[in-house]
Amino acid sequence: MTARKKSSDKPKLHDGHRKRLRQRFFREGLEQFEDHQVLELLLFHAVPRRDTNEIAHLLLKRFGSLSAVLEADPKDLATIPGMGESAVAFVSLIPPLTRRYLTDSVSRHKPTLDDSRKTNAYLTPLMAGRTEEVFYVLCLNSSCQLLFPALISKGTVNEANIHPRHVVEAALRHKAASVIFAHNHPSGQLKASRADINITRVLVQALIPIGIKVLDHVIVAGRQNLSMAAEGLL
Repeated sequence: MTARKKSSDKPKLHDGHRKRLRQRFFREGLEQFEDHQVLELLLFHAVPRRDTNEIAHLLLKRFGSLSAVLEADPKDLATIPGMGESAVAFVSLIPPLTRRYLTDSVSRHKPTLDDSRKTNAYLTPLMAGRTEEVFYVLCLNSSCQLLFPALISKGTVNEANIHPRHVVEAALRHKAASVIFAHNHPSGQLKASRADINITRVLVQALIPIGIKVLDHVIVAGRQNLSMAAEGLL
C-alpha cells in the first residue's frame, strides 16, 4: 500500500515542479535560468512523464553547452537516455525556428540592402547556428529592396555545390534587378578561398547576358562578415 502511494505521488511532484518552473519563466523570462533549466523547460513539451532535469544534465554533460545541445545531430541526441523521437525533433527544431524568426523580423518590411551594414544585419541571423555551408542569392529590385532570399545550395562544412543555371533561374523567377550572393563558413574562418573567388566570377558572367548585376558576395563567419566587393574580389 505504501509503495503504491509513493509511486502515485511521484508524477504529482514532477507536475508541481513543472508548474513552478513555468510560472518562474512567465515572471522572469529566461535571463536568470541556468542552462540545464532552459533545457528542462523545453523538454516539458516533448517528455510528458519523466524527470526532464535528469535528461537536461545528461545532454549538457554529453555536448558541453546549451548551444552545442541545440546544434547537435539528431542521431546523437537520440543516444541520450530519455530522448525519444518527439524530444529529438523538438530540440532539433529550435535553431532553424530561431533563424526563421530572426530573419523574418528583419525581412518582413522588405529591407533595403544598399550598404554593407544593412546587408550584414540581415545575413547574420540568416546564417546563425548553421553547421553546414549554405549559399544564398538575395534577389533585389531596382531600389535594392529584398524580394526573396533564394537558397541555392546546402553543402558540407567545406563546400557547397552551386550551379550557375540554378542561380540564373532563381534571379529570373523572382524578377531581380540585381543580386547579392552570400554564403557561410561554419569553420569560422573569415577569408575568401580561391574556390569562393572562382565561383563568384563564373556566376557574375552567367548573369551578365540577362542584365542582372551582382552587387556583392558576402561571406559570413559567426557574427563577422567579409564583403568581396569591398575587397576587390568580384
